[in-house]
Amino acid sequence: MRTNFPITAFNDIETPFYYYDMDLLRETLATALREAAKYEGFHIHYAVKANFNPVILAAVREQGMGADCVSGGEVKAAIEAGIPADKVVFAGVGKTDKEIIFSIEKGIFCFNVESVPEIEAIERLCAERGKVAKIAIRINPNVGAHTHANITTGLAENKFGINYEQLDEVLDFIGGCPHIELIGLHFHIGSQILVMDDFIALCGRVNELQKLLQESRGLVLPHINVGGGLGIRYDAPDEYDVPDFALYFATYAKHLHLQKGQQLHFELGRSLVGQCGSLITRVTYVKKGTCKQFAIVDAGMNDLVRPAMYGAYHKIENLTSQKPCEEYDVVGPICESSDVFCKDMELPETERGDIFAIRSAGAYGEAMAFGYNCRELPKARYSDTI
Repeated sequence: MRTNFPITAFNDIETPFYYYDMDLLRETLATALREAAKYEGFHIHYAVKANFNPVILAAVREQGMGADCVSGGEVKAAIEAGIPADKVVFAGVGKTDKEIIFSIEKGIFCFNVESVPEIEAIERLCAERGKVAKIAIRINPNVGAHTHANITTGLAENKFGINYEQLDEVLDFIGGCPHIELIGLHFHIGSQILVMDDFIALCGRVNELQKLLQESRGLVLPHINVGGGLGIRYDAPDEYDVPDFALYFATYAKHLHLQKGQQLHFELGRSLVGQCGSLITRVTYVKKGTCKQFAIVDAGMNDLVRPAMYGAYHKIENLTSQKPCEEYDVVGPICESSDVFCKDMELPETERGDIFAIRSAGAYGEAMAFGYNCRELPKARYSDTI
């Protein structure tokens, strides 16, 4: 389905703002759940960091998904949105005592732990409260991913997870922690992955590790969590509005050798919400230089930081003009040279007041907005209410 923008309504709304196509969101969530349900024991936890807008979280709750959180604030947001605590997993290398206590008291499903000091902290805080916490060890599989270096998380030199070589030491330590129940293994190799070979490589590593643990310790854990990482097509948001969840889940079903009764957990974020959101912005000026021209818009890197941070590409559409195309650098008003959304983009001839849609901004757009230059955070609008 192609996102339909209510252009007439946009003319009367102050820009910039995020626009969410709620029909597309619901279709995407339902498709992911339908494809996962084809395989016994597959569970989806929505990665809250992608977008914690309460309306988005409400849609996730309505579909019955769990939540993957990386801060105490995300745990709180998920639970306040009505997502059951026993479907919440909490990852992250730097969980504070306050965050751990809150999660223990709420009774979350599982902590994905990333170091021995973290395990020590959870054991101590549970002991003080007479509680037992379930944990999964996040293993660093040393599997690379075909993605940007800043969003690769599964290599040995990344800050995340526990390396293979440390696993025996960690398991021995957990054996002496009466307030901790080890229920699983957790993995995550990165984000915005479109090559299934990366996930096949992860399956191979998980299979090796499971075999090793069973042979050396007789250990078969009930839960395996393979993280998320499935990407979206930023270059073609209408042609590929819903990711290929069928291929994604089938890849794991074919290549991951689960033991009888084992449950498989996924932490999808970008692939669930990325295509439903667009940043709507208005052209403030068209500035002609010697060799190029600039479309200066009222959205800035504070509203959508991915292009400045990663050099990320977002398709941009002029929703107003139907004129022949010209070449523009689309830039924002922030007092930074990196406040650029794209360079040398072909767009219909543009003039002051035209409305642009910066597409595929439903993930890591509104969630990463900040108030640099004392700018207000962008508001959100929804297809259901415009």
